[in-house]
Amino acid sequence: MAQYLLKMIQPVGVVPSKDDLVPVMQKLGAIDAELQAQGSWVFGGGLHQPTTATVVRPGKSDPVVTDGPFAEGAEYVGGIMIIDVADLDEALMWSKRYVEATGLGIETSPFIEGAPGA
Repeated sequence: MAQYLLKMIQPVGVVPSKDDLVPVMQKLGAIDAELQAQGSWVFGGGLHQPTTATVVRPGKSDPVVTDGPFAEGAEYVGGIMIIDVADLDEALMWSKRYVEATGLGIETSPFIEGAPGA
């Protein structure tokens, strides 16, 4: 088994209406339930618009805190899911299911296996 991070790519500033969002959330809930039933669900959650982000960077003496995202863009990571599946093919199969359910892009990235420094 290998863990993958699925990042949901959303347009900045676009907030779906409740009527549009309810059926999407129902489809996402069904996909999450399938992942949980097969023991592949690790974690998932949505993120607020990038204007709510705060960035902490190294400074000359202390870290510097600034408002806003680390980079401006037309899209942002609006949600993440971590899944534990057999391989990239299975991770991409689940990513396609999320794309079909939301109409949004999904970036799929594998985690490095093993503990850091091991």
